[in-house]
Amino acid sequence: MGFRYIDGLITPEKLDNFLQLVDLAAGSGQDTNNIFDLSEKLHNSNAMKLCIQAIQQNPASAEMLKERYMGPAYDLQAMLNMPKYSLGWTYAQVLSTMGYDPGFYRTPSTFNNDAEYITFRVYKTHDLHHILTGFSLNNLGEIGVISVTTGQTAYPAFIFVALISLLMSFATTDQLYSEDLENSQKSRHIGYIFKLLNQGIEIGQAAKPLFPIKWEEGLEKPLDQWREELNIQPVKDGPYSWYSDPKLLEAVA
Repeated sequence: MGFRYIDGLITPEKLDNFLQLVDLAAGSGQDTNNIFDLSEKLHNSNAMKLCIQAIQQNPASAEMLKERYMGPAYDLQAMLNMPKYSLGWTYAQVLSTMGYDPGFYRTPSTFNNDAEYITFRVYKTHDLHHILTGFSLNNLGEIGVISVTTGQTAYPAFIFVALISLLMSFATTDQLYSEDLENSQKSRHIGYIFKLLNQGIEIGQAAKPLFPIKWEEGLEKPLDQWREELNIQPVKDGPYSWYSDPKLLEAVA
């Protein structure tokens, strides 16, 4: 029977490893260390090898990977003094209003391999991607923005989190999807998560590569100019857009 093939795939060791990853992904909303641990556990995976291959296919990204560019740490106070509506100013306004720490990511003293550098760069630029794409900095927006990265580089930790989001919505959905549902109900529905994941992937695939950009050297450039140059059509409405938050709209007015 064909099920014997499945028995060969799902060994006790593989199942235990998978459940450890699920536990980290499911708890990432409560403790950001979980998502960092998840990322590091996947550094030696086949999925990470594919991610490295995807990045190396673009010459500028391959050069960035070789250079190991880090850039200075983000300074919100300095960025608040940048030109109004620049990427840096907008980033600082949004993060300051939300009380977020721009240095939430782990910064290794050295990078032993490509996977470690990619993980560092993915997280350091993650919130900038929120600002660029318009996806909110909460659970719904997170699904959208990790899908942008997935669409560009197939970063394995983000793919895994996306899959777990689908699995959890599948397990908790108790009614058919409808556009008439309240946003809080929609967000628990697998159809809604599918839609959001797809939108993020499409934005990522349509945009120019984001990985090789030294954002730290272009923070004073207008946000709209960055979007135009990179072919990013931001999400500016709906519950998963940061533009839908009145406090953030007021902050960047």
